[in-house]
Amino acid sequence: MTERPTETPKKITDDPYGAAILIRRLVAEQGLAYWRRYLLAFSLMGLAAVTTAGSAYLLGEVINKAYVDKDVRGIALLSLVTVVIFTIKGAATYGHTVILSQIGNAILANNQRALFAKLMNENIAFFSERHSSEFLARLTAGATAVTQVLNLLINAIGRDLLSLIALVVVMVMTDPLMALLGFAVAPPAMIVLRKLVKRIKGLAHNQFSGTADIMETMQESLQGIRTVKAFTLEQAMRERIDASIAAVERNANKMARVSNRSSPLMETLGGFAIAGGLMYGGYRVVAMGASPGQFFSFLTAFLLAYEPAKRLARLNIELNSNLIGARKLLEIVDSPPSEPDDSNKPTLKLTDARVEFRDVTFGYRPGEPVLNRMSFVAEPGKTTALVGPSGGGKSTVLALLLRLYEVNQGDILIDGQAISGSSRQSLRRQTAYVGQDVYLFRDTIGANIAFGKEGARQDEIVAAAKAACAHDFIMGFPLGYDTPVGEHGAQLSGGQRQRIAVARALIKNAPIILLDEATAALDSESEKAVQEAIEHLCQNRTTIVIAHRLHTIMHADAILVVEAGEIVERGQHDDLLRRGGRYASFFRLQQREAGPPSLAPVSATA
Repeated sequence: MTERPTETPKKITDDPYGAAILIRRLVAEQGLAYWRRYLLAFSLMGLAAVTTAGSAYLLGEVINKAYVDKDVRGIALLSLVTVVIFTIKGAATYGHTVILSQIGNAILANNQRALFAKLMNENIAFFSERHSSEFLARLTAGATAVTQVLNLLINAIGRDLLSLIALVVVMVMTDPLMALLGFAVAPPAMIVLRKLVKRIKGLAHNQFSGTADIMETMQESLQGIRTVKAFTLEQAMRERIDASIAAVERNANKMARVSNRSSPLMETLGGFAIAGGLMYGGYRVVAMGASPGQFFSFLTAFLLAYEPAKRLARLNIELNSNLIGARKLLEIVDSPPSEPDDSNKPTLKLTDARVEFRDVTFGYRPGEPVLNRMSFVAEPGKTTALVGPSGGGKSTVLALLLRLYEVNQGDILIDGQAISGSSRQSLRRQTAYVGQDVYLFRDTIGANIAFGKEGARQDEIVAAAKAACAHDFIMGFPLGYDTPVGEHGAQLSGGQRQRIAVARALIKNAPIILLDEATAALDSESEKAVQEAIEHLCQNRTTIVIAHRLHTIMHADAILVVEAGEIVERGQHDDLLRRGGRYASFFRLQQREAGPPSLAPVSATA
């Protein structure tokens, strides 16, 4: 009979995001950087704790002066001391609250910067697998949770624990036996609270996920509002977000019930403790001749200690609730970057800007190649066009050339240099990209053009706009180049957005131009204007263009027909037509779809 292998017991260090390890890490990596300010806040908390205990002790002295000694002058003096004590307590409380807020704001800002910087070091595949709302949730809730964890810890130690210790000292000084009776309620409270922590973790995780779902639906509905309106999807979107909101509401209600189950327990146990103290203290005053001031000092200290004791008892629950958010943030920050910084690699230096694909194989998923041993050369200063059916791999060629993805096999060379051996930034600085779906940032027209060149002057912006045939329509706006474009450029037409994108590429003055069906979604009039702008852009530059409308690339220096990740034909327009192959078939089909000769196509790009 074979013996079962004994299971190794799990250690506290097995989970890198376990509560204990995560707390230690947050304190070491983020809290210690502000230790001097934390120390100052801690000192002020200690001062507030001492004044709180002092006020409890003074109350007993006032009672004795009034009812035992009948000392009016003593009462007046103690009243003046009380004013001083509470003034000091107010100033100390204000000071440590402001300091902790400033530290929390700094930590929050640092974590938001760290997460955004990390996201900027991820490749396109990383984002294609996730929804952007997830990162918004991690950026807001996650970064805030880190601050909350550190604030909970410092408040628990500095405010609550010090206050409790100071008040316990007063209680023990006035009546040690009664103080011992008061602490008898602690063990049963700890047992119940410990059981609540596990449920809180699961509920907090569900709450985070549900909030991200709400943000996802909201973001998609607003960004796709034209589609929502056009397809009358308002009700469907309402039902979708209602379901997410309802789920979050149910989870929040459940969390409220679970996390607050400690309150009735603590209140009941506290009631028993206070009742016992009243009975015992009252008996001592009546039957044993103890001073009433001593009794009132103890009772005041006990009542004041009740709130910090209750907060300390709930600390584990609140910490675990916030640690879920901190974990969501750190999981992204800690993950190895899919596009790590490679600024230490040599700078790509171009002379002729000759682009070569040499036996390049690539697939987005294992076992599903999109490009299969593709080879071609884009000659310097000339236009190379990629045509063919959708899904053939044309856009992938540009993505690989920009190193948005890395090739699986083969090499991409520019002037004989493998781009994988050079830094990405030096490569991308020397390429200008214009796609079919133009992305404009929520800024002015001038600012969106200036994004193409750091520190661009106004005269350079205007010159680029003129070359892109955009200056006239820009000056038609009352604010000219200061006109806001709206979210995603919603204030502009498709043709206007494309020409701004061309101007942004022009001002970059890059030797390599990449065009991905830049006129495919435009009407004939807009297409003509954009084509003219593209002609300016491509002059004397190595250009690789993806075209759906074949008339736009008739005068290209080389046309490559791409199907299923392979180049099945190559040549110039007239030569390919004479061969009567795939290109000729595509061209004749588009000519039939174009209609009468009066709708003849405009001239091609350079």
